[in-house]
Amino acid sequence: MKKINTLSLLLIGSFLTCSVSSYAQPGGIKIGKGKGVKVNAKTVEAGTKAVKAVTLTDADVIAKTIEYVDWMDKHNPVAKDKDKYAKRLKKLVEKHTNEDGLDLNYKVYLVVDVNAFACADGSVRVCAGLMDKMTDDEIRGVIGHEIGHVKNHDSKDAFKTALLASAFRDAAASQSGVAAALSETQLGDLAEAVANAQFSQKQESKADDYGFDFLKRNGYDVNAMGSAFRKLLELQGEGGGKKGKQAFSSHPDTEKRAERMEKKAEKENK
Repeated sequence: MKKINTLSLLLIGSFLTCSVSSYAQPGGIKIGKGKGVKVNAKTVEAGTKAVKAVTLTDADVIAKTIEYVDWMDKHNPVAKDKDKYAKRLKKLVEKHTNEDGLDLNYKVYLVVDVNAFACADGSVRVCAGLMDKMTDDEIRGVIGHEIGHVKNHDSKDAFKTALLASAFRDAAASQSGVAAALSETQLGDLAEAVANAQFSQKQESKADDYGFDFLKRNGYDVNAMGSAFRKLLELQGEGGGKKGKQAFSSHPDTEKRAERMEKKAEKENK
């Protein structure tokens, strides 16, 4: 199986108007990222200064999100309707084509990343690696978490920052505006920027709660949030040492998050 062809920003949740959670497994094809800029304080500051004259409306961000998702779909192997992964995901989410006013569309990337992401335009992408490791309700919990980042506006804010720091840095500085389509290079840079974005512990906690509540109100197993985190912790251990820690650098206090979800489930089950 392939690696996702350009992003891997999952953190059991996150972004862009998009969001991603991820722990890559050895071997196979991984999510595609291309070669782009890294998002850090300096690049964000530089990007923001370069585009200070450009105003990004919500409509602008959504438009670029759609462009980005289309690029991701073209640069990663998407499961066809008859594929076993596509069939399984369709069954899991057939009742969830709209979440609190947000129209959702789903696809599976045939890559080994234990990963998923949701975007502000309602696009949800789940990696086969995640589906191989998780139960049905654990997958639903992860999807709920990702949707939570979108509903809480974390994804939109993170994507806007990524745009300012990467794709629009040169275009906006030349006053070309946000209407122009992004080039292949700019989309690659944007994918890398998105992949390196991180949410705060507070944002993660709120998305965790959203995922838990998503399971609860739809009659699924609320224990699945805690068990999903436990599996991520196991994968972290398998990654070993520094490498394993880096893989979870965007997942603050995974152990504590697992414990918090388990306590919520225990309370709910009484």
